[in-house]
Amino acid sequence: MSRRRVVVTGLGTTNPVGGDVASTWEALLAGRSGIRHLTEDWAEELPVKIAGRVAVEPTEVLERVKARRLDRSAQFAMVAAMEAWADSGLADVELDHDRLGVAMASGIGGVTTLLANYDALKEKGPRRVSPLAVPMLMPNAPAANISLYVGARAAVNTPVSACASGNEGIALALDQIRLNRADIVLAGGTEAAIHPLPMAAFANMMALSKNEGDPTTVSRPWDTGRDGFVLGEGAGVLVLELLEHAQARGARIYAELLGAGITADAHDIAQPDPAGRGGARAIVRALAESEISASDVVHINAHATSTPQGDIAEGLMIHATLGAQADNVVVTSTKSMTGHLLGGAGALESIATVLALHNRVSPPTINLDNLDPLVELDIATKPRDLPLGDIAALNNSFGFGGANVAVAFGSF
Repeated sequence: MSRRRVVVTGLGTTNPVGGDVASTWEALLAGRSGIRHLTEDWAEELPVKIAGRVAVEPTEVLERVKARRLDRSAQFAMVAAMEAWADSGLADVELDHDRLGVAMASGIGGVTTLLANYDALKEKGPRRVSPLAVPMLMPNAPAANISLYVGARAAVNTPVSACASGNEGIALALDQIRLNRADIVLAGGTEAAIHPLPMAAFANMMALSKNEGDPTTVSRPWDTGRDGFVLGEGAGVLVLELLEHAQARGARIYAELLGAGITADAHDIAQPDPAGRGGARAIVRALAESEISASDVVHINAHATSTPQGDIAEGLMIHATLGAQADNVVVTSTKSMTGHLLGGAGALESIATVLALHNRVSPPTINLDNLDPLVELDIATKPRDLPLGDIAALNNSFGFGGANVAVAFGSF
């Protein structure tokens, strides 16, 4: 693969702490949680009654008719993509649309559309099923709608790797540009699964926290009191662009996407390898592809979902891959504030990683009152300055099925 350099020129998101990038970054630095009690009637029957709803409903941003034709996951994707596209300045540039692609991931897809139409089928008969149900529920609907919005005619892909999906979308976009199949790719992930069925399923498999205290304190990565993740929703989109293309048009560059590593555990359908070997290999591959060493890494936005086993495994893999440098790396988990966006998590956390490099500051991990003694990491519990000079950062994502993706960004 060629060493075509790829940079980040646009960012967009909607998530539980902010309806755009600026409000999200402000909330993350302030350590403000987006986790709330669910107010829907159906939540009363669930063993878990909290989640991270988006801070701004997509119907406040999208045209009403357009929003009705999109599943909630695609609505989030469109809101994030519209912001990222405007932020990049590409809307005002004459483009070769055959060199413009999309890699928008989802872990579950249009589950709310699927379940709503199944309810209509059962209660009112087949004629009440929406004729738009299939183009709304299909997993590639977010990517397809983004391609229609920007006129992308290169590859339009939808990676599906559970909670690693968003970062896999970013890794796929990097490959497309380096393989000379595109010059620009809108990449990221989206998810909208706050619904009684997936929430009941996650709760029954003991994945969700059942802490009934203050909802803003329940997501607590690495804390001894952690007992599962908190479900969130939303999307993140990064505009990835060939460096020469970005420089030729005078684009603002946030950071450089240096490389990515993708591996699988082949261990268990839900539990991570307790030794973290698959994730460690992903980090090693990301460093090798990036042509950087452990000493270049100063920050990690960790997957750290607030599960008992997963948080420990990630700490082990960070030490296994970075060695002595692991003691000098500022680690954070923004899931402590946003909850876990599943297929959208890696994209949102990559945005946080890019902004940490761009602004030279790491956002904190909140709710870390008692660090698990099995976790030996330098975890930021307040915003932490990052060093000047050329520095690099990692964002890790791991998913059911044993999927592992690590992406490496560098300052620019």
